[in-house]
Formats: sequence, C-alpha cells, structure tokens
Amino acid sequence: MSRNAGSDVKAAYLFIAPAMLGFFVFVGYPLVRSFYLALTKYNGLTDPVFVGLGNFRRLFTTDPAFWPALRATGYLVVLYVPLSLILGLALAMFCNQRFAGVRVVRTLAYLPVVLPAVATITLWKFMLDPQVGLLNTILDRLGLPTSLWLQGSGTSMPSVVLVMLWGVGGTMIIFLAALQSVPTELYEAARVDGASPWSVFFRITLPMISPIVLLQVILQTTAALQTFNQPKILTNGGPGFSTNVLMLSIYNNGFPTLGRIPQLGYASAQVWVLFVIIIAVIALTAKFSSLWTYSDTSD
Repeated sequence: MSRNAGSDVKAAYLFIAPAMLGFFVFVGYPLVRSFYLALTKYNGLTDPVFVGLGNFRRLFTTDPAFWPALRATGYLVVLYVPLSLILGLALAMFCNQRFAGVRVVRTLAYLPVVLPAVATITLWKFMLDPQVGLLNTILDRLGLPTSLWLQGSGTSMPSVVLVMLWGVGGTMIIFLAALQSVPTELYEAARVDGASPWSVFFRITLPMISPIVLLQVILQTTAALQTFNQPKILTNGGPGFSTNVLMLSIYNNGFPTLGRIPQLGYASAQVWVLFVIIIAVIALTAKFSSLWTYSDTSD
C-alpha cells in the first residue's frame, strides 16, 4: 500500500468515526443492554436479578396478553400494509397526471404527514365517537347504518387502520418519484401498439417501479409492526385486547399505570421478540423479492 493510499484510508476512518461512535452509543449499547435486561428480573429500582430465559418462557406459556397482542399486531399488519400500498400508489398515479392544480392536490395529499401526529389522532378520536362523532352524523344524515367504530370489538382495529391511512401521503410521495422515473418511451411505444390502460399498468408501470414497491413493503411492514401512537391514543388497547398491539403491551409492562411495578426486564424480552419478528420479515421479503421485482441487468 502506497503512502498516499494509507493516508486516504486514515482520512476515511476519521470521517466515519463520528457516525460509528454515535451508532455504538445510541444503537449498539442499548441493544446489548436490552438483551441483558431481557435475561433478568428488573424493575428499574433494584439491581437486576438474572433469570435466564425465564422471561421468554413466561411470554410464550403463561402470559394471557402476549398471544392476543401478537394476533392484534398481525391483524394490523395484514390490514394496513396492502391498503397503504394500494392507496399510496393510486394517489401517486393520480398526482402524476397533468391537470390544473396538480401541485395543490399533491400538497394537500402530503399535508397530513407534516401535521402533529398526536393532535390529528386526537381529532380523529372525536370524529369516530359513536354518539357525537362527525362520521356517524354524516352516515345518519344519509340514512346509512352507523358504527361503533373504536368502541366495537370488531370495528376497533379497522378504525385504527383508517386513522393510520390518514398519513398515506408519505407513501404517495415516494411512489410519485418512482413513477416519474419510468422512461416515457415505454408509454409511447405502448400507445402506438394500442395497449389498454390495465396492460400498460401491469406490463410497464408495475414492473418498472417494483424495486420501490419492495422498499415500501419493507418500510410499511416495519412501521406497522412498531405501531404505538394510534392504538395508545385512540383505544389504549381496547375494547378487550382487540387493539392491544405488541408495542403497546411492551409500553404497559415497562411503564405501567400508577400502583403497578415496572417490569423492564420482561418488557425487554418482548422487545427482542419483536426485533426477531422484524428481522425475519425483512429477510423473507428480501429473499423472495427476485421473484416479483424487475432488475435491469443489461449492463
């Protein structure tokens, strides 16, 4: 290695040193610390007591709230991820057209993303009130059946997902950038050949943006698995365990209401279960992505 090359390597290490230091302090150490706490009985006030895999054994065998939390999380993911992708893509395709006021429409579609999350979720909670809420008032005026929304065991999770879809503008903006990167020559050739709109969508648009669809699947699934704000503010996990997702269960064990002892060790075990689920989902999605994503290997 020449002297200049050695100086370049040292400079490279020097430049990445702050980022690496931040990673180890704010990600690496908390990760190792939480794994250690997952193997202990710890309430944040006294010293941790090592219990081995006792917390994990309790999770899978005796905790009556863990499996319902896992089912609620899975239900939320299955319901939210496809809807957010379809709605985000449909909105992006609409905003990708040329018409007067398209920039205003794009701004309005993205606006909910930048609004304060707690304020908008609280507003939705009032709108979904079965007695005085706006949605039931509109349905009643139209002569349509009303709903219990957040207070019904069968409608609570769909209502939470409805509120989550309020922020679909973030998905829309990424899809919009992907759509604008598709070569226009492909559409012109399809138009000359007389291809139908559905044929253009499934044979040109969808394959060309499939890498972005893959990215969105991973991002939206990861975000859905970590959903906390909406169930906490809208329902606090109820009614019953219908919206008690895993992140809310972790919070309730780690930071319980007044009068209960925190179970930080047990909550850490739940965190690691969620971490393994996220890693497994990402790994499986990436492994089978080559079956449905387009990759240009012409070079």
